[in-house]
Amino acid sequence: MRIIQLTPGSGDNFYCENCLRDLTLVKALMQAGHEVTMVPMYLPIKMDAAVSEVSSPLFMGGINVYLQQKFSLFRKTPRWLDQWFDQPKLLNRIGKFSDMTSAKELGKTTVSMLQGEHGKQQKEIERLVNWLACLEPKPEVIIFSNILLAGLAPAFKEKLNVPIVCLLQDEEDFLDALPEPFREQSWQLVREQAKAFDLVISVSDYYRDKMLKRLDTPPNIEVLPVGIDTEAFSPATQMPDVPTLGYLSKMCHDHGLDILINAVHLLRRDKRLEHIRLRITGGSSGADAVFLKKMRQRIASLRLSESIEFVEHYNRPSRQEFLKTLSLMVVPSRKPLAYGLFALESLAAGVPFVAPQLGVFTELANKTQAGVLYEPNNPVKLAETLRPLLLEPHIIQQMAQKGIAAVKEKYAIDNTVKRMTELFGLLLS
Repeated sequence: MRIIQLTPGSGDNFYCENCLRDLTLVKALMQAGHEVTMVPMYLPIKMDAAVSEVSSPLFMGGINVYLQQKFSLFRKTPRWLDQWFDQPKLLNRIGKFSDMTSAKELGKTTVSMLQGEHGKQQKEIERLVNWLACLEPKPEVIIFSNILLAGLAPAFKEKLNVPIVCLLQDEEDFLDALPEPFREQSWQLVREQAKAFDLVISVSDYYRDKMLKRLDTPPNIEVLPVGIDTEAFSPATQMPDVPTLGYLSKMCHDHGLDILINAVHLLRRDKRLEHIRLRITGGSSGADAVFLKKMRQRIASLRLSESIEFVEHYNRPSRQEFLKTLSLMVVPSRKPLAYGLFALESLAAGVPFVAPQLGVFTELANKTQAGVLYEPNNPVKLAETLRPLLLEPHIIQQMAQKGIAAVKEKYAIDNTVKRMTELFGLLLS
């Protein structure tokens, strides 16, 4: 089967679950014998050699999208000039400062992108559509990484006439964070443009139910956890000598890093846990700089500098080693999440998770029997939940074995690919 995967990049500045999900999916589809082309959009994506060989040039570069939104002149510039703005080094540099546009400007751009060929990025859309139309042999299925790309769907349907599949994962938070009137305009455009999708795939039951309520005329939504490469993660031979918590996610306020730091402070008051450690990784965007500065000051003021470590690298080999040093994975997200890739990776490595009773985490805890939930946004409740687990390591070991088995059975990427291509086959029949 010939498949196109459209994936907006984050500039590789933080642990982006959507990017990692798409990279894993593309690689697994290739290994299953399918012909896949990955199309990076907006910002570059760091790929391994196998995926890099089947990736296209970058389309809809973030600088060009921004300039065409702000200035009519750039909607008519020649390709050679646009190409200069699409240089990977320049885009990567800009990606580190993703807060360079105001919420108002971000809202305007989102609306314009969802308007598709009727928006201000028409030139970029035409370039992408024309490139896809010239491919030989013709693609059989096109996968959109998320519903924020819905503005492209009508043009694709008209000019390419192939089934379009959209993956759903955490788009609601982004849309709801836009200021009015752009929030409602964007939602209305999503509802309208989503009618062009032939199939929508949600990463969890929780998120399917949530999005069904937000879409006036719901498309066909299948639930299919995208899964992980379970062979890429192996458990440590023994638990760490010192109880060690891990945080693997974007280091930001929304994901509750401050809640976890405060919980560690509370736990250290118990003499039995005064040596507890916390290891943090996952990167950040420019918008998180002020928050992280405050966190480092908070760590120093609580005299936790010797107990808390920031780990710079979070690529897959680094994550494999990072996970082997942990007792438990803890990401106290303030907002409900659709997927929780960090939880699946930690379970595959034999590290149970503790998470707020929000979003997908109830689903993951029930399906794996390797997660413990607590009352959200409350460092006291988090500390109370962590304490008995850390003091009874045999409980963690029992959960770890259940987690390893559950991930292999229910969240292996090979199973995902098999079911996904079955669904694609139905679209083509």
